[in-house]
Amino acid sequence: MFNPQNTMKQLILLLLSTGILVGSSAGVKADQAGDIILENDQMTLVIAADGSATSLIHKPTRTECLIQGRKVPISTITEPRPYQNEVKLAYPNKKTTFKSNAIRRQGDKLVIGYELIPWEATVGVRITPHYIAFTLEGFTLTEDYGISMTEPPISEMWFLRLPVRHLGHWGDWLNVIWNEEVAVNVLAAEPSANADSEEGEGCRILQAGVDEKVKLTGVTAALITCAKDQLLDTIAVVEEDYHLPHGVASRRHDLYNASYYWTYTVDPSNVEEQIKYAKMGGFRLMNIYYPAFLESRGYRLIGNYDVFKAQYPNGKADLKAMLARIKAAGITPGCHFLHSHIGRDSKYVTPIPDHRLNLTRVFTLARPLGNNDIEIFVEQNPVHSTMAQGRKVLKLGTELIAYTGYTTTPPYKFHGCKRAIDGTTLNAQPAGYMFGLLDVSEFGATSVYLDQYSDLQDEVAEGIANLWDAGFEFIYFDGSEGVNPPFWYHVSGAQYRVFKRLKPEPIFAEGAAKTHFSWHMLTGGNAFDVFSPESLKEQTVKHPLREAPRMRDNFTRLNFGWLGYRLPDANTIGTQPDQLEFVTSKAAAWDCPVSIHADPQTMAKHPRTADNLEVLRRWEEVRARRWLTEEQKQALRNPDREFILLLNEQNELELVPYDPIVNVAGGSKEVLAFTFEHNHDPYVVYWHISGDKELELPMKPGALTLMSSIGSELQVQPGADGNSTILPVGNRRYVKAHQASKDELIAAFKNARIVEKAAHPDKVK
Repeated sequence: MFNPQNTMKQLILLLLSTGILVGSSAGVKADQAGDIILENDQMTLVIAADGSATSLIHKPTRTECLIQGRKVPISTITEPRPYQNEVKLAYPNKKTTFKSNAIRRQGDKLVIGYELIPWEATVGVRITPHYIAFTLEGFTLTEDYGISMTEPPISEMWFLRLPVRHLGHWGDWLNVIWNEEVAVNVLAAEPSANADSEEGEGCRILQAGVDEKVKLTGVTAALITCAKDQLLDTIAVVEEDYHLPHGVASRRHDLYNASYYWTYTVDPSNVEEQIKYAKMGGFRLMNIYYPAFLESRGYRLIGNYDVFKAQYPNGKADLKAMLARIKAAGITPGCHFLHSHIGRDSKYVTPIPDHRLNLTRVFTLARPLGNNDIEIFVEQNPVHSTMAQGRKVLKLGTELIAYTGYTTTPPYKFHGCKRAIDGTTLNAQPAGYMFGLLDVSEFGATSVYLDQYSDLQDEVAEGIANLWDAGFEFIYFDGSEGVNPPFWYHVSGAQYRVFKRLKPEPIFAEGAAKTHFSWHMLTGGNAFDVFSPESLKEQTVKHPLREAPRMRDNFTRLNFGWLGYRLPDANTIGTQPDQLEFVTSKAAAWDCPVSIHADPQTMAKHPRTADNLEVLRRWEEVRARRWLTEEQKQALRNPDREFILLLNEQNELELVPYDPIVNVAGGSKEVLAFTFEHNHDPYVVYWHISGDKELELPMKPGALTLMSSIGSELQVQPGADGNSTILPVGNRRYVKAHQASKDELIAAFKNARIVEKAAHPDKVK
């Protein structure tokens, strides 16, 4: 009931929450207390005159989204040290944050004042039916303090801060808080807007701001408050209005949950064989690593993006024809590039290093450097310069110089230097010459990173775009972490400098690293690197299975992994059907794909390739048909349970849990077996990891049925004593028990004996 002692602001909020003012015109309003009310069809935001946000109501549900009883400034400015003279004298000279303490409306703009410092920020407000956009337009000095400055000396500034109460789900990538009814999202409307958050008392403070290393003004973020089920629709409107990549449309594409066949060996001579294996695995996508068609050595790209391998004598024309053959087979091709890396044997490094390679530190020569010097004297202390193998590289003029160590007491110097490495050009330089520590990749030290403040990334992007139009349709941004700080901007910024040149726009993308703006591009999240066969299940639980719910909180998915394809040998059991069944089923439980590193030569050598690819094919059918129920997905998400996807007697998919039989054949590592129930009968699925042998099972032939698949019976051979059965053990086969319990069937497999295969191949019964 309304209390007559409520303030005018409370009265307005009450009327808004009850819907009485919903029909009034949306826009910027102010009550008699000077508080500012921003309102559209979905929300009402109230900012108190003291510069703090006090209420954010989702109008359709009348939900208050902000924490109450907390005074959180709607804006803050951080200076490296105080600059206003009286503040500088009164407070320590250190990084200092100043809070907003006043706000007023001027037309469609908000003018924000701050404690202690004489600066005001002007924030433009654009109200649409779907969202409210905030643009930091500029700063005004309100009083002269004797310093010649046109912009405040800030390191970072948040122009929108909202203490959103915990609603149950927090998407750290998309910067969204939500429950099943409502979602609150502070979304960057351009790459230069830093959308982030920080933990508050009983809330999370959603923020949008700027960084002086990127851009201080003309930066926009959107506030979305809507029904949870309308969030993607609303983000799609923002993407259209601000000409952003179409992250929402990508997430709704038919191929969004499709797994891909990854290859670095495909070329016009073997593409049909690659297609054959891809189709065996049911793959609708083929991801091609650029060394498949460009001259390269792993992370090192030789020359520019026009040096084709010998298998492509007609260059791009051959690439285009090959991609057309892949598409004709019903498979969509994509590409995989290291977009922010430059190979150390590329033209950008040797014989003269490009001036646009990134430097992590800058030094000044304290003494002249001659052609024969192996010590380099510098003015600055080299302490904390890298000592990692292969990364101890200085870029000095026209040469790269490797060092073995340095001194951290005067005279400062790099010593044990090897001059003109990587085929670069020896040079001498005078005292006072400035040079730098080269930003060499931490992954193998075979490439270096670009300076993202230069146009070299654009030059690389043009090279990738020139190859893209050969027919690629999705892209993987590898090495995305290989940029200079601030990482929140440059990780997505480097991706965007490539992405925006790709015409037509990729149907989706993945990347090795992500930041907030990447959400509009990396609609596939990331793929985890290859794990060993022996650790694959454990690592799947430890990494992608734990990440999947976090990605769901961000209204997206991830790739459960670049699955390696290992041959069994003395050191490993190799890639086996149960491993693939585990990871791809857990991925499908979260509507996520997998990917497999494929090579026809390896697949041809692996005795279980047909079984391995059949596992993947069935699960790709599940994804394509959206076959899983929510109940099945919940069951599959259990990290301690394993499941097998059967084709039953009617050739229909059937999902059942299954359990490993430990110590098959007395503890042999050669045979893997799992038990499950089908139509209330106990079954075992079993196979040999690499060979083609026989298994003598201590059960009479009449007590079991052998099948190549469910419903396809095979003839069995009796043992010499008549009380045992000889089973072939090679490819995956199934055994159903007639007159034995599940425990008795398990015991029989544990007590079985592996023997060499005799001359009686499988016979259909």
